[in-house]
Amino acid sequence: MNFSQLIAQCQQQAVTAQRYLYDSYANKFFMLCKRYVAHASEAEEVHHNGWLQIFKHLPKHQFINEAATIAWMRKIMIHACLQHLRTRRQLLMAAESAADEVAVPDDGLQQLSANELLHLIMKLPAGYRTVFNLYVVEAMSHKDIAALLGITEGTSKSQLNKARKLLQQWYLAQHQINYYASER
Repeated sequence: MNFSQLIAQCQQQAVTAQRYLYDSYANKFFMLCKRYVAHASEAEEVHHNGWLQIFKHLPKHQFINEAATIAWMRKIMIHACLQHLRTRRQLLMAAESAADEVAVPDDGLQQLSANELLHLIMKLPAGYRTVFNLYVVEAMSHKDIAALLGITEGTSKSQLNKARKLLQQWYLAQHQINYYASER
């Protein structure tokens, strides 16, 4: 069965097809949820709710191709994560005026393994983590992030800058590098 046939069966509420689709993408989407929601139990809840939304809206989804459908499902999962963060009031957005984006040197962040980086990202405050994920991982613009989260572009830039600085400090501390000496 090819992907378009799988989606067609899922659109007709075929349980075996839905199970196959879920099994095929569950791990990938759960890791996506964990990037936004730090606690595993909450990430599981968000992941479950995201799949419920996917299956609810799949009958109305216009199938174009596999990549577009996976991107559509991913978008639903991201929205489920953001909705969870909103309802839990975990977004800690600072009410700051528009600030210029400040470039932060990587100083080793590019050498991190994926697991090390994921661990550090999960330690970020929810607001920083959300903006960091949307900007760096999802490649969204500050304008789009601001519209999605209901904040200003300046706040989005500020949150990203603070997230980068925290990640850099944690990395340097973890590797016993004097942060202040590296700024000189």
